[in-house]
Amino acid sequence: MPLFPRLPSYLSRLFTSRRTKSARSAYDLWAEDYDDQPQNLVLAWDEEIFSMLLGWTDLENRVVVDIGCGTGRHWQKILDKNPSRLAGYDVSAGMLKHLIIKYPQAECRLLSGHQLTELPDASVGCILSTLTMAHFKNVEKVLREWTRVLQPGGSMIITDFHPAALAKGGKRTFRYQKRTIAIRNYLHPIDAIKNLARQLGLQVLRLVEKPIDESAKHFYEAQNAIEVYEIWKGTPVIYGMLLKKAECSSVI
Repeated sequence: MPLFPRLPSYLSRLFTSRRTKSARSAYDLWAEDYDDQPQNLVLAWDEEIFSMLLGWTDLENRVVVDIGCGTGRHWQKILDKNPSRLAGYDVSAGMLKHLIIKYPQAECRLLSGHQLTELPDASVGCILSTLTMAHFKNVEKVLREWTRVLQPGGSMIITDFHPAALAKGGKRTFRYQKRTIAIRNYLHPIDAIKNLARQLGLQVLRLVEKPIDESAKHFYEAQNAIEVYEIWKGTPVIYGMLLKKAECSSVI
């Protein structure tokens, strides 16, 4: 999941020439190799941030919904916290296929759009969504729907590529049949997400932002791309947010 091109001089040519696909079609192509990325900085930091936020979240006997669940990267950590039910949603049938291989009894659904029509109001104790938010065009509709199904006092964990990195030209890409495929993203500033969350009765309990720093240097050294590290050093590349729905909330 490279976020940046290897050489700065490639920026304009590479970003305009690579093939951009929707999340659905892109992840269907990527699904076969998605779990085999040992030197992926974004996945490593997502693991770190998600684990931190999950540690502050009680899932015991709660209904948990994982939106953008992919291949179930985080599912063992979630199941270890003893939810009463875990349901996964994803736009990619290919990713869900690999999730079911790992968890044959998994409850999962193919997601179309943002609506969770089969979930009643206030029926979910915790919503999780990792590395997914920027794939949604209309974040207001998405958060409004998630808030609808979330119980009063329920929790929400969101992680994703940092909008500052996307605004600077970062791309969510992978290699497929010797081509670089870019996945379509939409820019949602963190302040806009926080303001919208507050309007919907969601309190922001924690916000974690991870910039490129010395702890990331070895990822670039392993790929002989230290010049890219120097250019992007200090740029936040991933964020995580823990929210809680008010006990008594009125959605605007």
